[in-house]
Amino acid sequence: MEPVLITKASGEQEPFNEGKLRRSLARSGAPGQVIDDTVERVISQLQPGMTTHDIYRLAFRLLKRYRRPVAARYSLKQAIVELGPSGHPFEKLVGEILKSRGYRVSVAQVVRGHCVNHEVDVVAERDHHRIMVECKFHHQRGIKVDVKVALYIQARFEDVARAWRDDDGAEQKFNEAWLVSNARLTSDAVRYGECVGLRVIGWEYPPGGSLPALIEQAGLQPVTALTGLSRAQKKQIVDKGIILCNELSRGALLDLGLSERKAAAVLKELEELCRQT
Repeated sequence: MEPVLITKASGEQEPFNEGKLRRSLARSGAPGQVIDDTVERVISQLQPGMTTHDIYRLAFRLLKRYRRPVAARYSLKQAIVELGPSGHPFEKLVGEILKSRGYRVSVAQVVRGHCVNHEVDVVAERDHHRIMVECKFHHQRGIKVDVKVALYIQARFEDVARAWRDDDGAEQKFNEAWLVSNARLTSDAVRYGECVGLRVIGWEYPPGGSLPALIEQAGLQPVTALTGLSRAQKKQIVDKGIILCNELSRGALLDLGLSERKAAAVLKELEELCRQT
């Protein structure tokens, strides 16, 4: 039997990969029987020309019928996309991940370089070790972070490093630079980062330390993952600066015009989602 070709967000085609679907379902916390049933249903509806997003939406609907918090965790990538189009909420998310790891964090800091000043997305410090973190948020699917982005960030870091080498008493000494993105990374971006000591973190890299892995390790979930809110309602919440589920209150939900019953249902989903993480 010929494999069914699926169109990726980049426009490329690849054979449908059952193993990849199973792994993404397992990360959502779905039990084995639910994974088996979902995969079986997806395979039964496969058609040539379907997109990876079509498969995601189908699996998401099936998981939502089973248990909303599981569907919410499965939708993490889409939830992060819905934090946009501005990159500021993503910068806050990255900052909160670093806080959970014991760093003191500040965002949008202007740092003096040898040639010019630089606005750094996130500055993180722990045990006298300071990191400049550049966040590359992509609102569109299928985009990859290429080596030009890594080169740009490394050049900024080297300009800042030269400034504090020229001034031994400089307070803005940085020990390393990170590139964090919600997109995948090209192999050249990864190779260059490894070569120069630039830590690169993307959707699937590095193993065990990718963006979704860090989010799960931190016990964080973006508010946009909640299935009980419409996209418009999620946008209103994000526009108020509420990015994470643990920041969402009953009052904020009632301010959206939700009934007491609806707000209670959303808060119940939120509680279960956080407990599962």
